[in-house]
Amino acid sequence: MQDAAKPLTGTCRCGATAFEISATPIITAACHCRGCQKMSSSAYSLTAMVPAPAFRVTRGEPVKGGIKGPDLDHYFCPDCMSWLFTRITQMPDIVNVRPTMLDDPAWSRPFIETMTAEKLDWVELTVARSYEGFPPPEDFGPLMQDFAAGH
Repeated sequence: MQDAAKPLTGTCRCGATAFEISATPIITAACHCRGCQKMSSSAYSLTAMVPAPAFRVTRGEPVKGGIKGPDLDHYFCPDCMSWLFTRITQMPDIVNVRPTMLDDPAWSRPFIETMTAEKLDWVELTVARSYEGFPPPEDFGPLMQDFAAGH
């Protein structure tokens, strides 16, 4: 995929909450954990990890829902309750954005999949790497380099 024009913009389902991203995502992923299945009402959730300084809410006031600390916080539109993004305490420099909320959903294709130990048995994704849990910290550097090289 070619690098998209910046900023990338997105909204919740009803449009009351909007955001923008001024940098290219550093990796995209599908998470198969039961929590994400329940939060997304689907087989998995999609994530585009972006540098925190490159992410900003431009309209609305997202509210916390789902998990509300101490390790992570999920943020939603207070009007339509769309799940917009997640902040993880151990990764304060990253925001996990739901890429299907972007006006251009091209960044929604997952590069990796995580928590495959909880994956529904009928789900098959074409990804570069699969992890039974979350990738170990030492894998992130090479994964981000591979993702950047392909995008």
